[in-house]
Amino acid sequence: MKPKFKDKYRIESIRLPNRDYAANGWYFVTICTHQRQSFFGDVIEGKVRLSEIGQIAQQYWADIPSHFEYIYVDAYVIMPNHVHGIVVIDKPHNIEMSHGVSLHQNQTQATDQSNKFAPLKRGSLQVIINAYKSSVTRWCRKNGQEHFGWQTRFYEHIIRADGSLDQIREYIINNPLKWEHDKNNPANLWM
Repeated sequence: MKPKFKDKYRIESIRLPNRDYAANGWYFVTICTHQRQSFFGDVIEGKVRLSEIGQIAQQYWADIPSHFEYIYVDAYVIMPNHVHGIVVIDKPHNIEMSHGVSLHQNQTQATDQSNKFAPLKRGSLQVIINAYKSSVTRWCRKNGQEHFGWQTRFYEHIIRADGSLDQIREYIINNPLKWEHDKNNPANLWM
């Protein structure tokens, strides 16, 4: 039986309990839109055709390193209803991370509003992803796209030094070519 909080079933975190997600590392991230709606565009003949929101999502993803010290993005793709990307945290040893900031308004991101029990570490993966999602959402609200939304959580996989980096990059790059069979493709959700 799943644990409950205030008579609601809680979804257990998929994060590793003892992992410091502000620590140096390579992280493969997948962020889905609310109910996997295709806000970002479409795939036509194996190529993503981005909508206006998709173009903003791509621009803001590429801008992540401009807003966080020691953070880089590697391979990524904006799909119709999700984002796949590799986020690299690569701070020098013995340096405290600077504040994470909004990708659009340079506001300090001090805590995660979905995690009311504990503040997040500055420069952590969750702060970075929250800032990205908030920035895209804020742009949508300001530009008449009030219906846009994200799923509350995101998926992450810590990339180990086991040779999987090249496989993950290949998966990301080839994702549009495999859209027809992708589990996130709305046409496949009911299969």
